[in-house]
Order: sequence, then C-alpha cells, then structure tokens
Amino acid sequence: MKPINAFYRTYQVVMRGASYVLPWKSPELLQGAGAVKQLPAFIKAKGFKKVLVVTDGGITKIGLAQPLYDAMDEQGIEYVVYDGTQPNPTFDNIHAARDLYKKNNCEAIVAFGGGSPMDCAKACGALIARPKATLPQLRGLLKVIKPIPTLFAVPTTAGTGSETTVAAVVTNPQTHEKYAINDPSLRPKYAVLDPELTYGLPKHITSTTGIDALTHAVEAYINHANTKETLDCAERAVKLIFENLKTAYDDGKNTAARTNMLMASHLAGIAFTRAYVGYVHAIAHNMGGLYGVPHGLANAVILPYVLEYYGETAAEGLAKLADFAGLDTKGLTDNQKAAAFIKAIRALNASMDIPEKLDVKEKDIPTLVARALQEGNPTYPVPKIMDKKDCESVIRRFANIVE
Repeated sequence: MKPINAFYRTYQVVMRGASYVLPWKSPELLQGAGAVKQLPAFIKAKGFKKVLVVTDGGITKIGLAQPLYDAMDEQGIEYVVYDGTQPNPTFDNIHAARDLYKKNNCEAIVAFGGGSPMDCAKACGALIARPKATLPQLRGLLKVIKPIPTLFAVPTTAGTGSETTVAAVVTNPQTHEKYAINDPSLRPKYAVLDPELTYGLPKHITSTTGIDALTHAVEAYINHANTKETLDCAERAVKLIFENLKTAYDDGKNTAARTNMLMASHLAGIAFTRAYVGYVHAIAHNMGGLYGVPHGLANAVILPYVLEYYGETAAEGLAKLADFAGLDTKGLTDNQKAAAFIKAIRALNASMDIPEKLDVKEKDIPTLVARALQEGNPTYPVPKIMDKKDCESVIRRFANIVE
C-alpha cells in the first residue's frame, strides 16, 4: 500500500471509531398523503410562533407549498418565505436566508423542497449558530458543533434524503467550487414524508433524484464504515428503488410508488449519513459546481463508471445488492453478479432517458480531478482509493469532451 493510502485508511479508521460517540438520532417523522397539512399544528405544539420557510421559486410558482401556508394561517403560525434558492445554492442564497431569519426574529426553519432548499436551510442554520464564521470556514467535518435553530424538513423529491442527513452542500459563485459542510447539528429534528408533494414532479426529476437515492445507498453499502443499521437501510433502499422507481416515473400519481420512493430516499439518507458516500459524489459535486449539472443527473451518469473502477474491491457488496434488486443471478460468481448489477443500473437509466455521457471541457479536467480528490481523500472510506490518474481515467470515460 502506498504511504499516502495508508494514511487515508488510518484516518478513516479513526473517524469510524469517533463516529460511535456522535449523536445519530434520526428525525421524527410525519408520514402519509396530506401529512404536510399536519405540520403547522406540530410546529405550534413545539412552542414555535414564527418560522422561516426556505424554498425555491419553482415551488412558489406552482403553489406547491400553499397547503402548508394555509395550515400555518389556521394555526396562527407566522412565517416569512425565502424562495430565492438556486439549484446549487450559493453563498448569496444562504446569506439572504440568514438575514431574513434574523430580521424577522424567527424561531425555527422549515426547509421545503428538494436538496437545494434543504442545503440552503441547513447552511443558513449553521451561520445562525456560528455568527462569526464564514461558509468556507465551516467546510468539512465537525466545524459547526453548536445547535442550529430547530429544522423541520419537507422533501418534495424522492432522492436526496436531506431530511435525515448531516450535510449541506454549498457553491462558491466566485470559484464555482461545490463542497459540503458536515456536522450532526445540521440534521433536521423533524421531517414530513408526504407522497402528494411529489405527484407533479417532471419525469426527468423523478428519474434523476431516484438514481441519486440509489447512489447514496450503493456508495454507503460498499464503503468501509458500515454498521448493522446502515447495511439494513441500504439494502431496503435498493430493493424499494428497483421495485418502484420506474413505476413512479411512468405513473407520477401512483401513491404507493411515490410513498415507497420517499421511504427509499429516507433510508438511503440514513445509510450514507453514517457510512458516507464516495467518488461518485466527489466528482458529481464538482460537475455541479463547474457546469451547474443537476446533482441527481451527475450521480446517475457517473455511478456505473465509478463502480466499474472499483472492480473486485466492491464485488462482494454489489453482488449482495444484485439480489436485493431482484436480479436473476443464480449460479453467478460475485464478480459476475456485480457486473449484472452495474448493467441493471445502466438499463434503468436508459429506460428513463438518462444519458450515458456528460459534456466536459478538456481544460477543466485537471480542476475536476483536483477538487474531486480534495473532497474524497481522506474522508470517504471507499473500497479502492483513487489517485489523479485513476480519477482522470474515470472522468474521461463518462465525458463527452467539448472545447
């Protein structure tokens, strides 16, 4: 083993040991069709009278949050809305949400939307908890520490699992760098899983967020930091996704499929919160930072290529997941099962019109490599450690090179 890789593995072992003393309490759930209407009474019962709602302009435009606002009015809960969140929330978005919270003397935060409003709300809370810190200073692990305002999370996509994770992914608009703030204090205290909120999702959002959830489950499962709980959650998530994602894609108002996809996303979020993600995310985050590629789309495209790079180091885990995915792999070796699982991911992508390649500028490849490895090493306890040559090779495999 290379000395630097030995250092990475030692770091990961230490972090895994330290994880056992961190608080990992999952959020309390409100579940079922129409559950979002119950949230204001729940907020009121917790003693909060004024909240900041962090969402985005698209949700405001289609009125998706109106049932929540109507129920807020009925319960006498005052609220102010920040809906300027961009698809990859920027420092400006987070600062604006923070300023609105403080100006209006809010007492709690409701994150309403997909991963971007969730990330914006969490990072906003981090700045409120640490008023003298900047977002770059909070980058990485355990930099927030202090409790953020109570956070209620309402996901409107079945993909990010942000309602149960400890991460907020932010984008520096000056450098186009995208990175995570990771701290247990960012984990929402309460979450709403309401399938009705996902009925109107465009097909391309259903597909890419669904594969985002699959990526969370798969990367967590094959990593070297699992517990019995994370393995169980990842297995259940993979099973639910392979059984329900295509149905949700084809029939957007199928309540059972939508409900199961929300639960799959939630379970996958629990899994990777403790067991981490891997190089799929490290590369995808930076595709989003440089080019604005939606996170779920980037993960969906990149996932098969990274799994192939891992090869035999991930074969045992992927073979087990092939069984949970319901694949017919009787009599196959682990390597063959793993290959079948990767093939099934590609087939699922293709069935939902997810492309096999992403545009990448030749001149940006060194930057993508450097930033992906900065994120991944030594933090992510992946099956096989990448160096610059490995990372560039993977990027070139999924890249449609443009000038």
